[in-house]
Amino acid sequence: METTQETLSRRTGGNENKLLVKGLAYFFMLIDHVGVVFLPQYFELRILGRIAMPLFAWGICVGAEYTRNIWVYALRMLIVGAISQPFFVYGMGHSWAELNVFATLLLGLLGIAAIREKRFGSQFWGPAAVILVACVFSMDYGWQGVAFVMLLYGARKNTSAIISLMIAYCLYWGGGTYGIREIFGLPVFRSVSWLPNGGKLISDVSRVQFWAILSLPIMILPLASRKDGFKVPKWVGYAIYPVHMAIFALIRHWSEIMALFGVK
Repeated sequence: METTQETLSRRTGGNENKLLVKGLAYFFMLIDHVGVVFLPQYFELRILGRIAMPLFAWGICVGAEYTRNIWVYALRMLIVGAISQPFFVYGMGHSWAELNVFATLLLGLLGIAAIREKRFGSQFWGPAAVILVACVFSMDYGWQGVAFVMLLYGARKNTSAIISLMIAYCLYWGGGTYGIREIFGLPVFRSVSWLPNGGKLISDVSRVQFWAILSLPIMILPLASRKDGFKVPKWVGYAIYPVHMAIFALIRHWSEIMALFGVK
């Protein structure tokens, strides 16, 4: 349980235990990526994988709130994203024109920095600029992901605002993704005769991206970051993304790598 002092010192209306948020974000990300690369027949892994992105976005919001230097924070993300890109391409089967999720999170963070700095009206043109960049370049979650990070930052102070944003955005987000017809072999989201005007709601809820809503309970847990608790070196958190992508790339292209060394 939190002490009164810990509760009062919290700067947001959500979960500030960064170790828990990041740990679960990476856990569900790995589930998602394993489903994409190795077990595409298990669609349920993709549903669970939807939990990762909102947790990463919330981690950016909390990190921006507590970081000593937001520009150093952004530089670290740029470096990790650049290192990860080749592994993202070969590990996940993307093209070089598609940027990994660190690009999305970085643009969201830069938008937050512009909002905070308020230089020459940057709180207005900064968010518009990063959205424009996200429209020019292809990246994970696109401009919607960048906008989500900034909107979540705007809602960060109030738990009710976080809940409202997540519900609204997941319904919107779900509208453009493919639908779920069954889970573990059981049919779901069939038309309901007693809900004649709820067809659109059922349609949106049945979309895979809507299930990012599963991240909401984790995001709003009233936990503070315990300075005297278990700590993980910062570099470990940043290394997980490129390292797991590199492992995926090795597995997917193992025969080609061996062929380069003349091994059959």
